[in-house]
Amino acid sequence: MFSHIMIGANDIEASKAFYDAILAELGHKPGVIDDKGRCFYFTDSGIFALTKPIDGEAATHGNGSTIGFAAATAEAANAWHAAGLANGGSDCEEPPGLRSNPRMSLYLAYLRDPSGNKICAMHRPQ
Repeated sequence: MFSHIMIGANDIEASKAFYDAILAELGHKPGVIDDKGRCFYFTDSGIFALTKPIDGEAATHGNGSTIGFAAATAEAANAWHAAGLANGGSDCEEPPGLRSNPRMSLYLAYLRDPSGNKICAMHRPQ
């Protein structure tokens, strides 16, 4: 459904270090900085990117927005969360864990990145 997601970052190097650490826990390679100073993470199914806003203003997070990353296991989601906390991220929402309702169960781990963006690792148990 999505070709790419690009979010604003005030400090590309700090954000790259954060995302390199958490995305490595999900099996992804480090980001690549282009000649404009943007950072890209390439996968077979899409691209995740970091950029300073082109209008020159500070990057801000979207209130009510969450970007989710697929985790193969609950353990991978936990490792993602721990790597995020160790690399400049902060806790938000409930602690990592299983959330269930009558229709489905999801294992979720939430963080805020160094620029305040809300992100999540999600595992769908069988």
